[in-house]
This record gives sequence, C-alpha cells and structure tokens, in this order.
Amino acid sequence: MSVSTKQIARNVMVGIYTLVILGTLFYLTYLGESFYKLSIEERYFHPQYELLKPSGIIGHGLGIAGATLILIGILIYILRKRVKAFSRWGRLKNWLEFHIFLCTWGTVMVLFHTSFKFGGIISVGFWTLAIVWLSGFIGRYIYIQIPRTIEDRIMTLAELTELKNKNNETLSSEYHIAINAISTENIAKIRLRLLAENFSKKEVRKALSLIVNEKILERRIKRLEKMLKLFHYWHIAHIPLTALMILILVIHVSVVLFFGYKWIF
Repeated sequence: MSVSTKQIARNVMVGIYTLVILGTLFYLTYLGESFYKLSIEERYFHPQYELLKPSGIIGHGLGIAGATLILIGILIYILRKRVKAFSRWGRLKNWLEFHIFLCTWGTVMVLFHTSFKFGGIISVGFWTLAIVWLSGFIGRYIYIQIPRTIEDRIMTLAELTELKNKNNETLSSEYHIAINAISTENIAKIRLRLLAENFSKKEVRKALSLIVNEKILERRIKRLEKMLKLFHYWHIAHIPLTALMILILVIHVSVVLFFGYKWIF
C-alpha cells in the first residue's frame, strides 16, 4: 500500500469515526431533548422518564455501553503500546486514533447516561472523565509533533542530524547551494539561479524539494527535545487521572450493583 493510499485510508477511517460520534450525539439529542431540558422534579412526569433516567433501560444502557467503550479503548492502546506481541499490529498512531475514537464515543454515551445532572461522586467521576478526555487530545497533538520513522519509532537527535547533514551535502555538492543561502535567499531567486546555471527543470524541482526538506528537518530538530519533555510531563498528569477515573467507575458500578440496579439482567 503506497503512502498516498495509506493516507486516503486513514482519512476515510477518521471520517467514519467522526460520523459515528456526531451521529450518536445528534440521535441521542433528538431522542431525549425534551426530557433533558426539564428540571429533575419535572422529569418524573415526562413520558420517557422510565427510559432515559440514569437507571432506565436506555439511560442505564448508555452508561454500560459508554464505560465499556472507554475501558476497551484504554486496554487495546495499552496492549498495542506495551506488549511486544502486538507491536506489529499496525502503526501506533492509528491505534492512538482508534483509542481516542472509542473513548470519545464512550464519553458521549456517559454524558447522556448522567442526563446532564451531576452530583456527589458522579460529578467527580464525570469531570475526571472530561479532563482525561481533553488531555487525550492534548497528548495526541504533542505525539504527532514528535518526529518518527516510517516504522513509527521516535527519531533520535543523532538520526535527525545525520539526515540534515546528508541533505546539506547533496545541496552543496550537486547544486552548489550553501546552507546559509537557504535562510537568507528567496526560494524563487534560488530557482532562477539554478535555471541560469543550466540545471534542468527536473533537477531544479529536486533541489527545491531538498531545500523544503532542509527547513522541515531544522524545525524538527528544534522541537524534538521540547516535545519529548512535554510528552513526559503529559504522561505524569494523564496516567494518574486515568487511574482515578477507573477507580471512580469501579466504585460507581459497585454502588449501583449494591442497590440492585442490574439493567436488563
């Protein structure tokens, strides 16, 4: 599968993820908008009260489905990232996006499970979930800023520097372009100069491509250390919050079962 085909496939998957989440959001809003707008006291008299209340058939089911999606999303990403046997099962970046999809889809369901009324441990649990969900998007942004190889391994500073040196050597030896000229000279001027030196249009395009690559490598080198530090600090915050969220979920489920709420079972 070529790079362009992979990119198209990835874009299709992200589009499907987005449609599923938005479709769920719009459908649940359409289904219970009149119920969710009412105060707690007024909801008792709503015709869908027994279905949409947190312990109702739909409301309770949304809680179970949402929590299950979130836990699956967390588990499969941990397995892919930490267990060697799963290391060849696709790129980690794609698994990260699938992890975010499942956790976002689950969060939407949990939101409607609460029926937009929060109190006690439910309030703490939901806002912990919201913070974890938001931090997941922040982590994804930091993650994609870190330069990686085609095998999805984080590149070292030495590897990036080596690539930059090879790029510089090609520009210098084949096209007589000094590195300082890249930052001081306009690309259009460099193009005209190369054409004036009787380089073919194909060679000029290759040289300009190398110049663009040079600038990209320079930016990557500058941000590598910064992004690795940010990612480290993000992990310090994200992992304990996720553990707290799971702990609150376990407590919530235990309390629900203790009081005899077993959904359709």
